[in-house]
Amino acid sequence: MQHSVLILGCGAIAGGYDAQLSTDDWPMSHAGAIARHDRFTLAACVDPDEETRRAFAKRWRVPLSLPSPDTLIEQAGAFDLIVIASPTELHAEHLRLALSLKPKAVFCEKPLALDAKKVGGLLDDFRAAEIPIGVNYTRRWAPDLVELARDWRAAWGPFLSAAGTYAKGIVHNGSHLVDLIQMILGPQSVYAVGPAVFDHWYDDPSVAALLWHQSCASTVHLIAGDARAFTQFELVLSFEKGEVAIRDGGRRIETRRVIDSPHTPGYRQLGQPESVPGRIDEAMMAAYDNIAAAIESGAPLASDSANALSAQAICEEIRARALSRKDDQTGL
Repeated sequence: MQHSVLILGCGAIAGGYDAQLSTDDWPMSHAGAIARHDRFTLAACVDPDEETRRAFAKRWRVPLSLPSPDTLIEQAGAFDLIVIASPTELHAEHLRLALSLKPKAVFCEKPLALDAKKVGGLLDDFRAAEIPIGVNYTRRWAPDLVELARDWRAAWGPFLSAAGTYAKGIVHNGSHLVDLIQMILGPQSVYAVGPAVFDHWYDDPSVAALLWHQSCASTVHLIAGDARAFTQFELVLSFEKGEVAIRDGGRRIETRRVIDSPHTPGYRQLGQPESVPGRIDEAMMAAYDNIAAAIESGAPLASDSANALSAQAICEEIRARALSRKDDQTGL
């Protein structure tokens, strides 16, 4: 049995990233993963842009292509999975639509909404209806990062500090980094906030910040890059036994073990780095495996509205505190 899928939005993450997908590539988009997965079939797509929608429907062989979801209101129960891949400002509206269509699950792009507080009651309605919501914080499905989050204490010893670099908006891209940090290290709080850098979004600057966990004195540094120069997503974690660096968005994992210094007796230092390919490219298929299991047997989702709202709340606090400091911002 295949689960029918309705996708709202026909842009890059919906299918554009995989427009030239070969049989040797891991899919990066929803349509790419759905096309590869034996438990799902793409039944319908919605996008107001006719050219985008037609190209998407042709590329992915979608039988029903619509400019608006209005005509779907009377088709409650027709779709097992609803994928929300529309612009962020439409997420709250499309979540309400998805609830009315009574699917077995929803898979939403991050962030859940422009303002997380505005969807709290709506998410309660989803829970009451027993409709699980997956949120695409992709790295929660990357096998090597899941293993790191589970095993770092045994493999690397106590946590010492971390520094992560991102760009292109604290909520839009920084929330990926904050969610990854909380996945590995546990819940964080905002300790300090730096200036706002408007490097892409007019309303969502990149912002440097310090995070901390109540159970330890160590801090996590968020470093704001500048997408006008280049984009970056990296996280370097320091432990008692060495360092783990998640490079290139997760496509490379670099480790350095602590060794006795060959130069200064009595000192210890980090040894030479060793790199292996990361497994982030496997994440989208793993996400759809997880969603299939959630639909068929009630399996928990690796990334859901709870972790998504937690990360977004931290990022919204950082943004608000940065924007309140009018004299400490850099413009586009």
